[in-house]
Amino acid sequence: MRVRRYCLPFAFSLLLPWAASATAETNTGNSELIAQGKYLAIAADCGACHNTPGGPAMGGGYAIASPLGNIIASNITPSKIAGIGDYSEADFARAVRQGINKQGQHLYPAMPYTSYGKITDGDIHALYVYFMQGVKADDTPAAATSLPFPFNLRASMALWNLLFADDKPFTPRKDVTPEVNRGDYLVNALAHCDTCHTPRNSLMGQDNSKALSGGSLGSWYAPNITADATSGIGNWSDADLARYLQTGHVPGKAQAAGPMAEAVEHSLQYLSKEDINAMVAYLRQVPAVSQGEHTARDSWGQPSTDEARLRGAPQVDAGWKVFSGTCANCHQPDGQGTALYPSLFHNSATGAPQADNLIATIVFGVHRTVQGEPVDMPAFGPSGFYTDRLSDQQIADVSNYVLKNYGNPAVNVTAQQVETIRNGGETPLLAKLARPQVWGSVLVVVLGLIFVALRRRGKKDGNA
Repeated sequence: MRVRRYCLPFAFSLLLPWAASATAETNTGNSELIAQGKYLAIAADCGACHNTPGGPAMGGGYAIASPLGNIIASNITPSKIAGIGDYSEADFARAVRQGINKQGQHLYPAMPYTSYGKITDGDIHALYVYFMQGVKADDTPAAATSLPFPFNLRASMALWNLLFADDKPFTPRKDVTPEVNRGDYLVNALAHCDTCHTPRNSLMGQDNSKALSGGSLGSWYAPNITADATSGIGNWSDADLARYLQTGHVPGKAQAAGPMAEAVEHSLQYLSKEDINAMVAYLRQVPAVSQGEHTARDSWGQPSTDEARLRGAPQVDAGWKVFSGTCANCHQPDGQGTALYPSLFHNSATGAPQADNLIATIVFGVHRTVQGEPVDMPAFGPSGFYTDRLSDQQIADVSNYVLKNYGNPAVNVTAQQVETIRNGGETPLLAKLARPQVWGSVLVVVLGLIFVALRRRGKKDGNA
């Protein structure tokens, strides 16, 4: 008995250093995995939708505007009451890659599972560990998404997924460098650039035959980022592309606003230099898609002398009046801008073949914070400060003045276009077909056809 009594403590004394070491290794391993998962979540820009300003991290509740109605981001904290705390790793992987939650409900593709389907098993595991162990649980449920019929029938997404979704993990190509493969994975999986920059068909599925050649985002337009020298970014240097991804600002070329500003603020600025360079390397070899432009969108325009010439003139352009009183103080009378405010010429927003981003910038303003420094341009639409608000006609007038004097003079803006952009952009065909009046018309036609068929059948029965 004595031997056992003293041998057990002695045995434990031998085991304790090993146990402590094993525990330390486990904690270190988890810490590294949590850090890896956090980096991946930032690269995937999860916080842009699942973080509500002033709310808990990943607590959801943010309303994502879509042509079909607002989609409310869910709570993805490890709460077992309101979040994903009872999700197994398989449940988590299914939701991320296939857009199906633990309850078997289909998610809406505002959550870009069409891109996340390519995320590797290893990265899914790291993301799962991060969300379960690195995010604080919040028991406040997010509001439910309520879309109009028929989009409120989540099961209808199953057919859409069959047509347009693919959950096969990313497979590296053998004919390109590891850096290009890493960039491909970031652009088309984690960072899901393809979901915005690829055009969509009438059913709102991606037209991957024209991958990354530009697409409408409601009020905004994600431009062509293929290697074409005029329609795309083929005339940008590697340094230009890297700077834009990290800061959202390249003098004489482009400034990030709208969804791109959010991507830079919440995600891209935090990526490693190696990952940014990999994205650049991948974009360099994306097949060029030309849309027929003869001048690159960042090459239009020059300084204007109108401010000095028109000041005090008895009759002046309506757009110049707005420009002189509202824009010239920051962008300068000749449009060359300052260190804080961009030039209006050699600017992709004023030189683009469509005016969506110019109009949206004026209506909604610009807001992004990079490296702790805020970049702001006030909104001049209905949400702007009372003294800054402009009518749709005034916005059209100043847009046309800027386009004719600094940008692409072939583009013209109407007050109706401004109203459309202000209200969320053109309505896709799929959303138009879902309108009650359309369903009513279809129902009337169907009932009419049934009536005619029954009447003919009655006549046949009567003649028989």
